[in-house]
Amino acid sequence: MISEPSRYYAVELQALPSRIGQVRRIVSAHLRHWHLDPLIDHAVLGVTELLTNVHRHAQPDKRCTVEIELLLDRLTVSVRDHDPRIPEAGFLDPLDADDGLATSGRGLAIVGAVSESWGVRPCGADGKVVWFTLAAPPPAVPVETRAYAVYGSTTEGPFLGFAPFPGVPLSAPADPAPAPAVEPVLAPAPAVATARRVPAGRAG
Repeated sequence: MISEPSRYYAVELQALPSRIGQVRRIVSAHLRHWHLDPLIDHAVLGVTELLTNVHRHAQPDKRCTVEIELLLDRLTVSVRDHDPRIPEAGFLDPLDADDGLATSGRGLAIVGAVSESWGVRPCGADGKVVWFTLAAPPPAVPVETRAYAVYGSTTEGPFLGFAPFPGVPLSAPADPAPAPAVEPVLAPAPAVATARRVPAGRAG
């Protein structure tokens, strides 16, 4: 059974070596799709150790479910099996390197070394869930654009209805401002000499 909501993925499988390799590739593909490339190496190593632990030690069968979930800034990877026994993490011993995942919990020590946190959640007689978390990198912040350029027709698009000045359509140039009225300056009229009539017979 496989389900795949937006940031959640789960797959049920038999923890056999051939299937473990498939799950490694599936987890890598999903994290790449979620733009979580920096987490791929640690997530794949952790899920490999948990599945190998199920393959080596789980009883009565090797059926398990792998889940990966991205919630906010945290990626959680978990493996649920049907063995109710709770494992304990041991220490990494170089002399035990050839033993793979020993009963001392060497695989869980690796999980603890590559993850931010890990734990075991008992499920009663139905088994247990072993999980670990990784801190997800912050998403890229889009660059805010503050300058805009408009090309082509202005009869459509986001700038439709906007004008450079109130009442002037964007597609029509603004009328130039009228020149200020200048009143003509009139020169004073020249003085005109007038002659006075003198009645006949009177002098001066």
